[in-house]
Amino acid sequence: MTSAQIPTTRPLALSPSRASDYQQCPLRYRLRAIDRIPEPKSVAQVKGTLVHAVLEETHKLAREQRTFATAVSFIKPEWDKMLAADDELHQLVPPPDTPEFLNDAWRLVRGYFEMENPQGFDAHECEMALEAVLPNGVPVRGFIDRVDIAPTGEVRVVDYKTGKKPPPRFSAEAQFQMRFYALVYWRLFGVIPAQLRLMYLKVLDSMFLHTTREELEYFERDLGQLWQKIESDGKAGDFRPKKNNLCNWCSFQHLCPAFGGTPPDYPGWPGSVADSAALS
Repeated sequence: MTSAQIPTTRPLALSPSRASDYQQCPLRYRLRAIDRIPEPKSVAQVKGTLVHAVLEETHKLAREQRTFATAVSFIKPEWDKMLAADDELHQLVPPPDTPEFLNDAWRLVRGYFEMENPQGFDAHECEMALEAVLPNGVPVRGFIDRVDIAPTGEVRVVDYKTGKKPPPRFSAEAQFQMRFYALVYWRLFGVIPAQLRLMYLKVLDSMFLHTTREELEYFERDLGQLWQKIESDGKAGDFRPKKNNLCNWCSFQHLCPAFGGTPPDYPGWPGSVADSAALS
């Protein structure tokens, strides 16, 4: 392979967030997944990252050590690690705002302990990284917050949410995410999760989903059609903007023709995980 053939970006794969991006606006997908243009973080996103890290550390402990007090003791050290790794966070959460920010994280951790007793079971894995090529050729990747396996073999996939629980008419994206993880887990390990649980820590409520082989096969076909559209746009270099209700919150308006902007020159289709697998 010559230097000109070496991909400059990570081979693409479909994740729940990138699938949502493309469905909302193909240009947004391109700018995030292919151009990989940095975006400003939000306080809510950073707070969610902190809480996820605290819960991951909690589940690493022996059962008797998984107490609320111990989990809370992780908040400040984990925040300090995040600050040391990212200078931007000092501006996003300045010192005067830090106490309330950490108090919010404390309340979310408390919410978790009010919803579940982590001393009653052992997580099989936290922050499980998944990457595969589905039988229909769709490259996929993602992270599952937690996987539990019962002594009898049943699998539960758990995702922590630190925002509000959406009303039923706006829950499609969350359900898509969980079915995506169920499909990939099944294709990788041959077991269909018995339960999919989204834990909304802020409101002490959960969304439970159950799925079947037939539903996952149908969902897999949908992913195949979606990936065909992305790949076709990618090879043609034609990712068109699509105005929708989320445009007001998009950080790419200055690059969007729908708002008078101009996208950067297209860097080219970087290939996918499926392409890399075929060459190996």
